[in-house]
Amino acid sequence: MERKIIISGGGTGGHIFPALSIAFEIRKRDPEARILFVGAIGKMEMERVPAAGYPIIGLPVEGLQRKVGFRNLVVMYKLIISLFTARKILKSFNPHVVIGVGGYASGPLLRMANLKKIPTLIQEQNSYAGITNRLLARKAARICVAYPDMDK
Repeated sequence: MERKIIISGGGTGGHIFPALSIAFEIRKRDPEARILFVGAIGKMEMERVPAAGYPIIGLPVEGLQRKVGFRNLVVMYKLIISLFTARKILKSFNPHVVIGVGGYASGPLLRMANLKKIPTLIQEQNSYAGITNRLLARKAARICVAYPDMDK
C-alpha cells in the first residue's frame, strides 16, 4: 500500500531542515511513500524543498503582526484563502497523515486535516514551541519534541 504523507511548515531553516530530515527518513524506510510539502509562498522552503527533490505547494499565508493595524486584515484574508487551499490540497492528495514542523504555513493545513479527521503529528525541534504548534497541539494525534519536559 502506497503511503501518502504531507509535511507542512517552514519560514526558516529551523523548520525546513528538520522537515527535510523527516522526509529523508520516511523515504529511507519506505521508498514508495509519496511525500508532498506545503509551505508559505515566497519563503525559503519554496526553493529548498524542490532542490532536495520533493514537490511543494505554497499557501499565501502570513504571520500575524504584533501591532494592531490594517496589515492584520490582509493577514486574516490570506489565512482564509489558505484554509480553503489547504482543504483542496487534502482532498486531492488524500494523505494518510499530515506532519507539521512549525511556522505559520503549517497552521491552515493541520487545522483542515483535523477537521477532516486525518491524523496529524507535530514535530517541535525548538526548546520552546511557537504559537502555531501550541495552538495545533490540542488536536494532534502525536507530538514529538527534542527536549525533555516540553509536554508543559
